[in-house]
Amino acid sequence: MRIGEIAALVGVTSRAIRHYHHIGLLPEPGRRTNGYRAYSVRHAVLLARIRRLTELGLGLDEVRDVVADDAGRELVEVLGELDADLARQEEEIGERRRRLALLMAGPVNGREPVSPALAELLGATPATDSPTATKDREHLALLDGAEGADEIFGALRPMAEDPSVLELYERLDALATASPDDPRIAPLAADMVAAVPAGVLDAIPSGLPSDLPSGSGFAEALLADYAPAQAEVVRRMMAGVAARLNGAAR
Repeated sequence: MRIGEIAALVGVTSRAIRHYHHIGLLPEPGRRTNGYRAYSVRHAVLLARIRRLTELGLGLDEVRDVVADDAGRELVEVLGELDADLARQEEEIGERRRRLALLMAGPVNGREPVSPALAELLGATPATDSPTATKDREHLALLDGAEGADEIFGALRPMAEDPSVLELYERLDALATASPDDPRIAPLAADMVAAVPAGVLDAIPSGLPSDLPSGSGFAEALLADYAPAQAEVVRRMMAGVAARLNGAAR
C-alpha cells in the first residue's frame, strides 16, 4: 500500500503518518523501485492501534510506551492513569458549571457577571459618582472568585451601607492632585482603617505580613493605580489593616 491508501484505510491523514515516522512511533516501511513507501498489513494494524489510543486521549509518548509492550500490561496501567485524569477533569468541569449556574442565577449587569455575594454587596452600596469609589468596586471584582471572597464581601456589608463611607471617598478624591506629604493623608488613612469592620479581619486569611504594601507585587500594582497622595493613603491603610490583623492574631 502507498501512504495515501493506508491513510484512507486506517482513517488518519498522510501528514499524521509522516509525523509518526519522524518521531519514531511508526517504523519506516521499505520503498519500491520508484521511491514510494510500500506499507504492509502489519503497518496498518499498528497504525490503527495508534489511532485508537490517541482517540482515547493518550499522548504520543504514552502511545509509544504502550505499543512497545506486547504483553499489554502497560496499556492497562496507562489507561488507568488516563481514566483518573479524566475523572479529575470531569470534577473540575462540574465545579466550573456549578459556579456558572450561580452566576446565571444571580444579578448580571451589562458589563460583566459577578458572583451573587459581590452583587449583593454592590447592591447595598449607595450610588455615587466618586472616582475612587468606582476604582474600589473594580478592585473588589478582582477579588471575586478567590478563596474566602464571599466571606469578605459579607463582612463588608455594614461598611457598604454606612453613609459616612461616602465622605471617606470624597476626602480621598480631594487628594487627586495633592503631594504625598499632604497633612490630610495621615488622618484620612487612620479613619479608613477604623472604618474596616472587625468581621473583615476575621475573614482575611491569617498570617498576613505587616509589610504587605511593600512586600507584594499585587500591592505595588494596586498603589500604582492611584495618584501619589491617594496611593500614600491606601498604603498606610493597608499597613494599618495588616497591623490590626496581626494584633488580633496574638
